[in-house]
Amino acid sequence: MKIGKATVPRTAISTSDAHTIVIRGQDLSKDLIGKISFVDHFFFLLTGQRPTPAQSEVLNATLVAIADHGLVPSVQAARMTFAAAPDALQGAVAAGILGCGSVILGASETAGRMYSEIDALANTGKPLSVAALDVMKAWRAAGRSIPGYGHPLHKERDARVDALFAVSKSAGTDQRFVEIASAAEAVMPEVLGKPLKLNVSGAIPAVLLGAGFPVEALRGVPILARTAGLIAQLYEEIRQPIGFALSYQATREMQYDGALPPGFGTHE
Repeated sequence: MKIGKATVPRTAISTSDAHTIVIRGQDLSKDLIGKISFVDHFFFLLTGQRPTPAQSEVLNATLVAIADHGLVPSVQAARMTFAAAPDALQGAVAAGILGCGSVILGASETAGRMYSEIDALANTGKPLSVAALDVMKAWRAAGRSIPGYGHPLHKERDARVDALFAVSKSAGTDQRFVEIASAAEAVMPEVLGKPLKLNVSGAIPAVLLGAGFPVEALRGVPILARTAGLIAQLYEEIRQPIGFALSYQATREMQYDGALPPGFGTHE
């Protein structure tokens, strides 16, 4: 339906009137509250379909896996922001989430897109290992990094990887993308010259794509999970403040190498 030259905006997610809130065609108060878990509700909101038990199990596992991992940059940003503005919890959470990019949290989506390219090439008849090698070399030739592999702390394969793969296998979801992720890991020395191992950002898309999760929404999973972790970190910040200590530590570690005005640092 069009009004003049403009298309009428549409949404199929939610609507409401004076008596009923509708979510994906369901009455929120009667059909969903108390009758669906938050993980299942997230999947339902996203896709319009109730997840199968297997899909729910895999999605839940990925959210648990990525919710918190210590004082990573997103957590430090959140805690320092909260120290400066303790009246704005929402701002501190947002500060942590804004760093979701190609290195932190956002790598799951990028890895999922790489796996999808490998899958498409393999479906033309190429062996999986060859398809993985060809796609990864093409990414490197284009100046793109290979997402989902290597970790500054976990030099061997991240333990969360095997845990997620085990959940996926036990749940009975499609293992196609787990195989692709493992094939990419195997040819990594040919691509980068070193045997980088899968990390959790590579495992998450491998199990979620096999569970029918849309690749376009993959980044939302670590964002949702890390939001929970940030709220926990900020609650601890209220009770055990370290935000300013993190800031002071950065100042102590930093060495200034710019110009100085005459007499700087001297005392008469």
